[in-house]
Amino acid sequence: MSTALAARPAPALRRLRELRRTSPGRLQLLIALLVSLGLLSGLLAGITGASARAGTDDLGDRAQPLLIEAETVYSALADADTTAAQAFLAGGLEPAALTRRYDDDLARATTALTSAARRAPDDGRAATAVRSLSAGIAEYAELVATARANNRQGLPIGASYLSEASRLNRDTLQPQARTLFRDAQDEVDDGYHRAAAVGWMGLLVASLLALLFALVLTQRYLSRRTRRTFNVPLLAATAVALVLTLGVMTIFISQQTRLNSAAGSGSGPIASIAESRILALQARGDEALTLAARAGSGPYEVDFDTVAGLLGQTGGPMVNDYGRLDPGLGDTMAGAAREFQRYEKLHEDVRALDDNGQYDRAVALAVGTGTTQAFESVRAHLDSAMENRKAFFTDEIDAAGDGLGALTVLGPLLALAVCVLAFAGLRARLEEYR
Repeated sequence: MSTALAARPAPALRRLRELRRTSPGRLQLLIALLVSLGLLSGLLAGITGASARAGTDDLGDRAQPLLIEAETVYSALADADTTAAQAFLAGGLEPAALTRRYDDDLARATTALTSAARRAPDDGRAATAVRSLSAGIAEYAELVATARANNRQGLPIGASYLSEASRLNRDTLQPQARTLFRDAQDEVDDGYHRAAAVGWMGLLVASLLALLFALVLTQRYLSRRTRRTFNVPLLAATAVALVLTLGVMTIFISQQTRLNSAAGSGSGPIASIAESRILALQARGDEALTLAARAGSGPYEVDFDTVAGLLGQTGGPMVNDYGRLDPGLGDTMAGAAREFQRYEKLHEDVRALDDNGQYDRAVALAVGTGTTQAFESVRAHLDSAMENRKAFFTDEIDAAGDGLGALTVLGPLLALAVCVLAFAGLRARLEEYR
């Protein structure tokens, strides 16, 4: 007895088998299938649109600004180090322009750091870097102020304080800023993944294709069973489902294209240009610190040669195939490379003068109009390239979000329309059996 009961199918399975044996039952099953697929597609359309839109908005409103703020902190600290060394070389009361620039650098670094702290995760490497930078910038400013005070009085110990400030900047602050920058790059990379919503998009496309396939098979079945070629509501449901599928595919392809473009031609070059700018500033600082030490060539000059080699290296951060991404960007970066070569030649003259005992002339050349203009031209080209890529990234991310809001709202509505039309088309055939 118990064996016989166990062998009986469950009530739901029995009901399903009974429905499959009759034409009205098969129609009811088709209604259930099409409505279920339609509702599933609508649900997935809403989830996919909302998820992709949230990811895209986060990428444009938080992750990328965090990357820019981290780069601002990094470059501002490098520029402050360079500017402080140049101002020190002037001796006595520092030039007002350099003093303002140094103060502006610290203000930019502090402001960007405060903003980055709001965007960065509450724990992890970025949070640690923010805390270290907050304390370190104040300490650095104190060391530079002490170096200035001693230099104004003509005390040689001022150079030691400046050297100590530079070591703090280069060995502690800039590495922490680099950590913040790299963590921000990771946030951007994760942001691209979240914005793409590949998992949800794949499920949505699969459900829509299943819905279309079921609609076509249903109409084929009805055509054979009823000897009627067309079922107008089902044809309309198929048309709506096809429009929804094509719309989803178009939005998906467009978004992926824009996201790939933003990554490959936007945030990617931003990192390389930022590295070029920081290395150039480091070279300029090396030159000034070498002269400030009054000891001829030394470790800072060795660092200058290393940095100059990186900047002049083909395939490096400055000399790269930027023209492949954008001809205008390629011209700008090529201009930066040419101007840095010009600055290098002037630097060689500075070193020749200093090595031959003509220290005052070496200082005058290093801080003079020609050398300054050459380096400022390098900086101007790199700044222009950076702004170009920032604008490009913003445009691509804005374009990547196009259609996602419509998908979130219209997707479920169109899917619901498919359900209603499919139900109406099959319900009419079902009524014929009563």
